[in-house]
Amino acid sequence: MKTKIVLLVTLLSTCSLFAQKQWTLKECVDYALKNNITIKQNEVNVQLAEKDVAIAKGNFLPTLSGSATQNVNFGSFIGQDGSRISRDTRGNSFGLSSNATLFNGNRNKNTLKQSKLGVEGSKLDLETNINNISLNVVQTYLNVLFAKENLNVAKVQAEISKKQIERAQAQFDAGAIPKGDLLNVQSTSANDLQNVIVQENTLNIALLQLAQLLQISPEGFDVVSVAIDAPSAAFLYRSSKEVYNQALTNRPEISRAKLNVENADLTIDLAKGALLPTLSFFASANTSYQTVLGEKDVLPVQDPTTGDIILQRNGFFTQLDGNLGYSAGLSLNIPIFSGFQNKNRISRSVISKKASELELENQKLQLQQTIEQAYLDAKAAAKTFEAAEISLEAQKEAFKNAQVSYDYGSMTQFDFDQVRNRLVNAEGAMIRAKYDYVFKTKVLKFYFGESIVD
Repeated sequence: MKTKIVLLVTLLSTCSLFAQKQWTLKECVDYALKNNITIKQNEVNVQLAEKDVAIAKGNFLPTLSGSATQNVNFGSFIGQDGSRISRDTRGNSFGLSSNATLFNGNRNKNTLKQSKLGVEGSKLDLETNINNISLNVVQTYLNVLFAKENLNVAKVQAEISKKQIERAQAQFDAGAIPKGDLLNVQSTSANDLQNVIVQENTLNIALLQLAQLLQISPEGFDVVSVAIDAPSAAFLYRSSKEVYNQALTNRPEISRAKLNVENADLTIDLAKGALLPTLSFFASANTSYQTVLGEKDVLPVQDPTTGDIILQRNGFFTQLDGNLGYSAGLSLNIPIFSGFQNKNRISRSVISKKASELELENQKLQLQQTIEQAYLDAKAAAKTFEAAEISLEAQKEAFKNAQVSYDYGSMTQFDFDQVRNRLVNAEGAMIRAKYDYVFKTKVLKFYFGESIVD
């Protein structure tokens, strides 16, 4: 009993520590990639494509099949000596047959090539989903950090308002300020407390969204903050063209589109192969056994010495040996007219290749436009981040001076609230600019092929 209690306590403690653990960005991405259902589906698709390769390889091997039948005849039948008699009989027949395609217009060869391209395509689809899920996790993770910082700012402002109430209450009790000023301070404090609640709810929703993305329980779920470099140090690319040229070599979407063009070429070759003759080899071996129901397996034959008719044993194995026959041959099938089906299939394959080529160009164009927009967004975000830092430092200094003036009574409550509101706005703008900058630079790294979880 004690052992069970110890095990239960240990299990509960382990679960509690797991729930309270703060997740890093890399841990979140790795966990999502390991457990995401879409990723698992793509992995299954890769396995299916690999089986298609094995099936295509089997087309080059000869087939071998066996057959066995048993039948019962009632009435007239052909006997072992070839004469027709009226008896009830039972018979067996056995056979082996083999077929092999020697040439079929290279269709087996091209089918194998297509199946191998299918494996590559499935792997590229898997890589595309891995990239998309990674970027989605990063964005959601940053949303959590954004909400955390907003909550911290809201709590600081609420604490400032709380101290202001205490000071205003003391001044009101001493008759230094009218009741209206005290009520204004209390109203501001109430608004600040309400904002704390709003920001707490925003943070909880952000954590819930990230937990749902990871497919884990949101209970006790939390994340670790990330260090953010200065814009001048983190903005590494000279132009959008540099990012685009690199993306052309590493983006799975582009590789997939190129693969589709290559697959379209093979489809054309397959369609043309139907115009060529097919040469195949076949071989078979067959034997049979037959007996009259209720009679022994004997066969009347003439003795070559005496000329007498004698009964010779004609059992199961004797008949199988005596009736064994073989056949082998080549079969040539030459297509002459197919109702224009082959011609139309070739034409359709050529049109499909044009569609694949256009899709490749469209993918390249979309990638270029996306990177150009992302590059401009990242540059703007870096400048906004720098400006927000400067503005926040200025507002902090202004707030310090206003705090001193307010404490000495040389600044009204209204003017002090104005300065504080500007500080709050500057802090909010700084937080937005920082995480907007972080995400947009990670988007550029994403397209350049660098890690976005560092």
